[in-house]
Amino acid sequence: MALHQYDYIFAIGTLFAMLDAYNNGANDVANAWATSVSSRSISYRQAMIFGTVFEMLGAITVGARTADTIKNKIIPNEAFGGNAGVQMLAFTCALAAASSWVMWCTRHSAHVSSTYSLVSAVAGVGVATVGASQVQWGWNGGQGLGAIFAGLGMAPAISAGFAAVIFTLIKVVVHIRRNPVPWAVYSSPFFFLIAATVCTLSIVYKGSPSLGLSKKPGWYIAAVTLGTGGGVAVLSAIFFVPFVHARVIRRDQSVKWWMFIYGPLLFHRPNPEIAERAVVPNYAVVQEDDGSHVSSNRSHESISDHAEAEKRAASVEATQASYKEIMAQSEDRLHARLLESRGPMGWAMRTLRDNPMGSGEIYELHNVKILLKRVPAIVVCGALYGLHYDIHAAQSGIAGTPEGKRMQRVYAHATKYPNEVEHTYSFVQVLTACTASFAHGANDIGNSVGPWAVIYAAWSTGQARESTAPVPVWQLAVLSAMISIGLITYGYNIMKVMGNKITYHSPSRGCSMEMGAAITVLVFSQYSLPVSTSMCITGATVGVGLCNGTLKAVNFQRVGLLLLSWIMTIPIAGTLGGILMGLFLNAPHF
Repeated sequence: MALHQYDYIFAIGTLFAMLDAYNNGANDVANAWATSVSSRSISYRQAMIFGTVFEMLGAITVGARTADTIKNKIIPNEAFGGNAGVQMLAFTCALAAASSWVMWCTRHSAHVSSTYSLVSAVAGVGVATVGASQVQWGWNGGQGLGAIFAGLGMAPAISAGFAAVIFTLIKVVVHIRRNPVPWAVYSSPFFFLIAATVCTLSIVYKGSPSLGLSKKPGWYIAAVTLGTGGGVAVLSAIFFVPFVHARVIRRDQSVKWWMFIYGPLLFHRPNPEIAERAVVPNYAVVQEDDGSHVSSNRSHESISDHAEAEKRAASVEATQASYKEIMAQSEDRLHARLLESRGPMGWAMRTLRDNPMGSGEIYELHNVKILLKRVPAIVVCGALYGLHYDIHAAQSGIAGTPEGKRMQRVYAHATKYPNEVEHTYSFVQVLTACTASFAHGANDIGNSVGPWAVIYAAWSTGQARESTAPVPVWQLAVLSAMISIGLITYGYNIMKVMGNKITYHSPSRGCSMEMGAAITVLVFSQYSLPVSTSMCITGATVGVGLCNGTLKAVNFQRVGLLLLSWIMTIPIAGTLGGILMGLFLNAPHF
């Protein structure tokens, strides 16, 4: 029977576990998908859909079914002395500290690792519970704080190296050719092979503990991964190559997206009477507008000529204004478009505009009536605002601002490759992004569900868990849903500062970044070293940027801010966790 005196701790712990999962989606998952969105391989809304589906599939189907009671073995088992209440309180404080810090950082578009935040908070809780001498500060088999600091420095650098090697291979095989389009089309199965093999390994070693695949013999793992990669390569050769050949090389406008099912028959498809150039997306970061004006990237939503004219005029007028003022003006123009739009978002924006709060206190009758109208609109805005945010405009800077000029300098040092070539690699990047999201959901769900499972087990049994705690499937489903909600509703805060804010993006660059990050995660997982997927993708982004041959192709100011936020996470999250635990553990009680 549950211990009723601990009900409130369980309730608060559940709340912060859900908040931690929400922040994980808004920060880490958003960072992972920022590469694909920045490269224009996939639209922002499509990324939200695919991210939601694959995160939940990974978490529910192959997510961890057991959780270490002492996260990363930082706190010794005897720290709780068999006291279920102290154990519940410890992990509640750790979740509260980690989630609060990540939420604050996400709100201010500062990217941090939710994994490092939680581990650091657990260390702070350990100091407050048993003292600093009992916390594992050393290596401790790759699970102590020493390993955390090592991973912080090594993972981004190694990821940058792997990503640079992959992109250099693409440059040698395709980009430097005199006629690169046929090379891109006919060599695509090889890169599908690499992507599928790496992604399969990431699932086997990083995201499937419940299936026990990592315990299989080497020949079995090699057969599964190479078989999966080879199968994807064969399928791409049968269906993808003929489709892209017809659309890009033969420039057959009549070939629709669903005709890939025809496979090799597309090679023998008769040419239409009027052969037109097939529609290939424009993957440039800064795109030409009306032939005379270079504007920031726009989202895939249509914008009226009148609204665009207002945007250009406002940009010219605001050249001397501060960056924050210009960003505020940009958001005002976005809000103006939303007010005129149809659907739930337009209704919610108009409701908030037409029903301002009246004078006096909030509990007065006239304000209560207004509040009853505003609350549903506020909920709708909170749920849908992220889907309408102009990610590309926010990433490419605004003309006339220091940020915009800095981006122009960075982009000027990056070679632009033909859209027909980049179009081929956009499909590879979607594959790597979806699989990475699956593996992330399967593995990183443990950051939130591990402490929550311990809290639930201690609450339901009345005894502290000494080794492992079972993780019910319903807990995985709840927290994976919270991860997806965080990605959809709040992820734009991270996406708008990642990707093109660091270096120039394109699909061929993006798939190199994601594969380089996946390989790094695999290597560190084999040595039981803690590593953050988001740190790896950031390092890979820098590595690919440096392949342009100059340091000027990377925005090191943004990289420095990211590095500072990573380093500051450890002491801040640890201090918050320790203070909370110390206050509650030593508070007067009756």
